[in-house]
Amino acid sequence: MAILQQAQGESFPSEMAQLMAGKPLQTNSRLLCLAPELDAASKLLRIGGRLRHCEEIEPESMHPIILDPRHPVTTLLIKEYDTKLFHPGPERILAEMRRKYWILRGREAIRRYQRKDCPVCQKFRKTPQIPRMADLPPARLRLFKPAFYSTGIDCFGPYSVKIGRKSEKRWGILFKCMTTRAVYIDLLPRIDTDSFLMALRRFIARRGKPFEVLCDQGTNFKGGERELHQTYAELVPELQEQLASQQIIFRFNPPHAPHFGGCWEREIRSLKQALQVTLGTQPIPEETLQTVLIEIEGILNSKPLGYTSSNASDPDPITPNSLLMGRPDHFWKRFIKFYLPGLQTRNKWQRESPDIKVGTTVMIVDPQFPRALWPIGQISQVFPGFDNRIRTVEVKVKDKSYVRPVAKVVQLPAIPD
Repeated sequence: MAILQQAQGESFPSEMAQLMAGKPLQTNSRLLCLAPELDAASKLLRIGGRLRHCEEIEPESMHPIILDPRHPVTTLLIKEYDTKLFHPGPERILAEMRRKYWILRGREAIRRYQRKDCPVCQKFRKTPQIPRMADLPPARLRLFKPAFYSTGIDCFGPYSVKIGRKSEKRWGILFKCMTTRAVYIDLLPRIDTDSFLMALRRFIARRGKPFEVLCDQGTNFKGGERELHQTYAELVPELQEQLASQQIIFRFNPPHAPHFGGCWEREIRSLKQALQVTLGTQPIPEETLQTVLIEIEGILNSKPLGYTSSNASDPDPITPNSLLMGRPDHFWKRFIKFYLPGLQTRNKWQRESPDIKVGTTVMIVDPQFPRALWPIGQISQVFPGFDNRIRTVEVKVKDKSYVRPVAKVVQLPAIPD
């Protein structure tokens, strides 16, 4: 009781003094709407309220003790009720506490405690803290370069094709120019390293050698990069010197980070929608599938870049085909003037957040398992981006290490020893 008296004395000194002197509260008092009364027996501020004539309610629930939401005593009481009720939602805790205590802005105080101070509630409710969206990488701004100079690659499928009387699976592979948004689509008989390298050779023969390739951590992409490097290392020094400028730089996104490749993931979504509308789910001949994929490639390359005006006097919007069909000067002039300024805004992840640090306790998001089974570990290494912000980390869980984007880890309070 003495602790509650001290807490009220520190939180409401003017109200306590006025009520002890028998004076009315000031009009700007935050307790005015509660009609507070001073309990003569316990010397505590209680709610006067409007329920005096309800005989079924206990006096303690009719006139609960008033508490300030920011006082440490209030935080300890919230902690006690949160633990006793096995960490429910804020409404459940508030309803239970109001039988005895009336916390000003109680919902906000309980949410604040569960969000910042309770490790159990954070484990089951906290979301990842994603830093502000980064500036466009250099691969998106290769102006006046050939199409597919910086290329994003991804596979999709499988799709069933008819080979005689049997049905086999086929996959597709999409090459997308990171700057001009042009696409190239090919068909894969298998999802392995050899099929990827053959598709890469066909792509180079038709569209030219890219300077860099951006892709995810697919085993076919990793195996292709490893085989190319091994082949180059086995060449004699004279050939290595001559072919050094012909190497392709592979840049891999971290695992479980599809938003790192949103540039080509969006095109795959459009491609899948077109395939679904055109073919449905029935097996088709391989030649038909290849023909439809090439037609979809033509449609995607004819898609306008940027805003399309309804005014007939405005110039026609540019498309990737404007560059692929041999009008580079016209394309780049309109690309810089009309399309490039539209890339300035950030549509999400607009607020800054503190960088995650080595040693932070985190929980790895894994949608395949319930949240209670998500692994918990510590940050062992961070990987700064072009702007020195941390968006990729390495998490050590027991004797294993996992590389994950910051968007797939939930920061937790430190695990006590």
